Amino acid sequence: MKKESGAKWKLGLFTTIGLLLLVATIYFIGKQKNIFGQTFRVKSAFSNVSGLKVGNNVRFGGITIGTVDDIQLTTDTSVIVSMILQKSVQHFIKKDATASIGSDGLMGDKVIVISPGTYTEKEIIDNDMLATHAPVETDQIMASLKVSADNAAIITQQLAQITYKINNGKGALSKILADSTFANNITHTMTNLKKSSEGLNENMEAAKHNFLLRGYFKKKEKEKKKKEEEAAKEKQDDKKDTKKEKNK
Repeated sequence: MKKESGAKWKLGLFTTIGLLLLVATIYFIGKQKNIFGQTFRVKSAFSNVSGLKVGNNVRFGGITIGTVDDIQLTTDTSVIVSMILQKSVQHFIKKDATASIGSDGLMGDKVIVISPGTYTEKEIIDNDMLATHAPVETDQIMASLKVSADNAAIITQQLAQITYKINNGKGALSKILADSTFANNITHTMTNLKKSSEGLNENMEAAKHNFLLRGYFKKKEKEKKKKEEEAAKEKQDDKKDTKKEKNK
């Protein structure tokens, strides 16, 4: 009898613990899925849900506030997503709020992200339809990264070819860096250009003193001087106007 009563007691304890764990699990899952507590429903129309599933989270300001309750394909270009949200956040979400599809990390589960909208607008009500933004596809991101990687590979290959030619004495740049004679020729050329420029300046000075061209150069000097005087006068007038405005 004692053995039977002890076995019954253990069985009853095990059953009670199992029931408590079951209730706790149901409550935890229900809370996560917004089964318990006050909630309200909103909807959004997307052209592409990008792998979104029923049960995925809905976030607002980085906080999970609800879950995706239903996804229905209405036309070939429209998918209606129904969301259950916590009643406590309803007054934060305005009529002009928007919904977009994001993800937890680059390859994580899809989530719906709701922006708050303008604070002066009225808050949303049950079964309201939120405007949407088109989601950025992961395939598009990967394709863009591939193009960038391909371009970087081409540039690296071209730089390697240029470096190889320089190191092996090919091309004008390698001659400048390695051939002292070529570099000296460039130096002499620049020196000759400088001397030619100086000679040109001397010829211009001589032309100014030539009686045939003297009148032309004097006319140019007068025009230059007149422009400088007009600029100086305008500057003085601006200063006077500024002082008058300050005195007023």
